[in-house]
Amino acid sequence: MRVTIYEHAVDLPELPADNYFHSKQLMELCEQTPRHKPLMAVALGEDGHVEGHLLCITRYRMSWFPPYLYTHVRVYGNNKCSAELFEMLMHAITERLSNRVLWIEVSNLSEKMFAYRQLRKMGYFPVRWMSIHNSLHSRTPQERISKRLLKRIENAKRRGAVTREVESEDDFKAFSRLLHKHNWLKPKRFIPDDKFFRGMMQGGHSRIFITTVHDRVIGCSVCTYSGRDAYLWYSASLRKSYATYHPNAVTLWHTICDAHSRGCDHIRFMDVGLPFRRSPYRDFILRFGGKEVSTYRWFRISIRWVNRLASWLWRE
Repeated sequence: MRVTIYEHAVDLPELPADNYFHSKQLMELCEQTPRHKPLMAVALGEDGHVEGHLLCITRYRMSWFPPYLYTHVRVYGNNKCSAELFEMLMHAITERLSNRVLWIEVSNLSEKMFAYRQLRKMGYFPVRWMSIHNSLHSRTPQERISKRLLKRIENAKRRGAVTREVESEDDFKAFSRLLHKHNWLKPKRFIPDDKFFRGMMQGGHSRIFITTVHDRVIGCSVCTYSGRDAYLWYSASLRKSYATYHPNAVTLWHTICDAHSRGCDHIRFMDVGLPFRRSPYRDFILRFGGKEVSTYRWFRISIRWVNRLASWLWRE
């Protein structure tokens, strides 16, 4: 078995289409998006059959204060690979990119201990992370949400809060302004160019929702669909300016209900954060009836002494 790294989607062999986060479609979209450069690692058997593949996305980032420019790589999940096959693919990715990017980040693995030994051997270190998902197949969202929160949402709707899918260019521009404004002071949060969101909508893999009050957009969310699951990828709201309308709760509730109506088994929240004892965002999501799971997010920093220091700081 051999692993080949592809830089362009047009050169890819035929791939299974059951995981959008490692699909040819997402790779094509990232190629067209500014500040993105995707690579696909594909493991081929002796007969040329695809045994497994992983998509990694290089992102080019900059900041005005302090001024710096750097790149990092993100890998979303293990794409149903075995630990041994995942090691082969990640080894090829690491070899190609370790001296070209500041760090490599691996998230959303299927199990907490998946490929623990293999990633350690390649120089990655784990950071405890929180994951939350809502099951949509066994009970309805109305049966899981707290009664107090549901009452607040219903009151906000009666007062004029309306959530709907983006329908026009003006809707999209208002969504983009809110998303970028909300994440302006969050340096870790990377917000792609508008081409990325337009491409996801046009490809039918994502839906963008906005919550309005008197024609003012006060909340938004981006939900992506892969297999039988929905993934809340991005969200933003004016929760302080319009606190009485609870825009974050109204928007999220509509997103969950929409995923349920589409027959999704789960809705997964992709970036809950570090497992701090107090986390307002995590506690807020759990009020919708989700399940909290402790996971690992893996990192490898290209500067060796920094990677060793970080490994020591995050040791268990």
